[in-house]
This record gives sequence, C-alpha cells and structure tokens, in this order.
Amino acid sequence: MASKKVSDGVMAELVVIPGRLVAAWAGHDATAFSNLFIEDGTMILPGVYKKGREEIRKYMAAEYEGKYKGTTVTGAPLDAKPLGSEAVAMITDGGVLMPGEKELSSKEAIRASWIMVKDDDGMWRISVYHNCPRDPAV
Repeated sequence: MASKKVSDGVMAELVVIPGRLVAAWAGHDATAFSNLFIEDGTMILPGVYKKGREEIRKYMAAEYEGKYKGTTVTGAPLDAKPLGSEAVAMITDGGVLMPGEKELSSKEAIRASWIMVKDDDGMWRISVYHNCPRDPAV
C-alpha cells in the first residue's frame, strides 16, 4: 500500500505549529504554549508525562522559571503523514538552546513526534507530543 502525502495546503497549516511553539517558548509564555494543545492533549518528555492543557501550562510555567529559564528552542519538520482527514503525524528535529547558545549540542538535540488534529474550532492543535534524545548517549 502506497503511503499518502499530506496536501500542500494542510502542510502549510501544520508547519506553523512548531513555529508557534518556538515563539511561545521564546516568550516563556506557558499559556500560549499550552494553547497549542487540544484540551486533553498529552505531552511526553523524557521522564515527564502531562495530560491536559492546564497540566501542561502549569508544568511549563514552573520550568520557565526553573530548568528552562533563559532558554530557547528550535525545530523543523522532517516528515508528515496523514492519519485521516483531520489527523496528521509529524516528525521534527530540534532541541533546547541554553542561554547564549547559537547551535544545538548533541546532548540537547531531540527528535519529536507530533499527532495533530483539527480541534472543534477548526484549528490544528497538538493531540500528542513526544520527544526523545536525537543522538545516542556517548
């Protein structure tokens, strides 16, 4: 069975979501970050599982004052696959840039998978986000 491609129009709508995440992170705006998710969205990071927009918002607000203070993120889509008429899986490469960094270190580089769905308001939002280290531990 041949795999279907995401249409150019849908892809154009989807690629702005990682950009919005980068912008929300740059402003350390936990509300803008969490609003990228559907109401009961899931965020999985190494050692972290958060379910629901409010839980994600609280976690990010605390981390922007903690381990992510002064950081930025970068990311770019690598691949996208339709899962149905209103669901798409996307793979991205990116990671956290520590204060003053211009390039990702292998330690901070990640690969992420996103499942995005059309929400009730017709906007594409993240249903499930999961990331893991891009490079094997050395």
